[in-house]
Amino acid sequence: MTSLPASKPHPVRGYLFIAAATFFWGLSASLGRAVFTGRLFAGGQALRLIDPLILAQSRTTISLLILLPILLLKGRSSLRLRRRHLVQFFLLGILGLAASNYFYYFAIQKTNVATAIVLQYVAPVWVLLYMLARRLQRPTMRRVSAVVLAVLGCGLAVGELATQRGFPWLAISGIRFNTLGVVAAELAAISFAFYNVYGQHLLQIYQRWTVLAYSLLGAAVFWQIVNPPWKVIAQHYSGGQWLFLAVFSVTSMLVPFALYFTGLQHLDATRTIVTACLEPVWAILLTALILGELVTPMQVVGIVVVLSATILVQKPEGQDRRGPLIAVEPIE
Repeated sequence: MTSLPASKPHPVRGYLFIAAATFFWGLSASLGRAVFTGRLFAGGQALRLIDPLILAQSRTTISLLILLPILLLKGRSSLRLRRRHLVQFFLLGILGLAASNYFYYFAIQKTNVATAIVLQYVAPVWVLLYMLARRLQRPTMRRVSAVVLAVLGCGLAVGELATQRGFPWLAISGIRFNTLGVVAAELAAISFAFYNVYGQHLLQIYQRWTVLAYSLLGAAVFWQIVNPPWKVIAQHYSGGQWLFLAVFSVTSMLVPFALYFTGLQHLDATRTIVTACLEPVWAILLTALILGELVTPMQVVGIVVVLSATILVQKPEGQDRRGPLIAVEPIE
């Protein structure tokens, strides 16, 4: 096997890929909210509630079942890898994709959606701290400010922060505190941060389709152990529900992760995860458009803050102007 040739990254292209991925995640959040609240219809009837665990499991498994035949038809080059790297892909799939989904849904169960989103989107802080601890980046004012603005903007956008008189002029509101829920949300944030950092590491060795396929495989195997197929069959889901799960898998996992891993080829982990904070922005806007839910002035402020953070973090600084060398071709 030969080493991968490296190519010059394109930050703007990476930004657009990550933004597109967050659009699909925001769309999926709207679809998930619709099915959880009984506002998604098939055959003239509202779809029966789908267990969040099944939702998380199916999006991984169905995505893998769709992706594998496509890659096999294109040739086996995308599925070639060194055996010693298989464990690394499984770590990415289990500790990254599966864990972030599981802990996120568990946090929602114990707290609420808004609380889980805010705590999960502390992930940019974890990524920045890791990059600084490993001396992979410098703690510049622009980079630190972008991370702070991203987290603050998410809090405003989902309504967890409100204005108040007097310093510090912002107060936490709507937080539903639960120890297990808070711990789970932070574990989701750490998992989210992990697959950003570790995913970029693997993308320097393999092309994005290889990383996506084997990380999905690792997550799918994990879910089969946690929730075996016979438990899924026992739910007796209707044809409409399975159709929704298939569509949801494509829009929430297969397409956005393909876009996300492509973006990781062009951006460092900090820029990527700050840009990923666009997800709640898309979720709010699409929920307002699709489900008719109102957007408050404070949410608009949060959206502007998040957009400002994503623009701020994209500007290159010093040594960052050259960017990392990214591998884009499969191992032969």
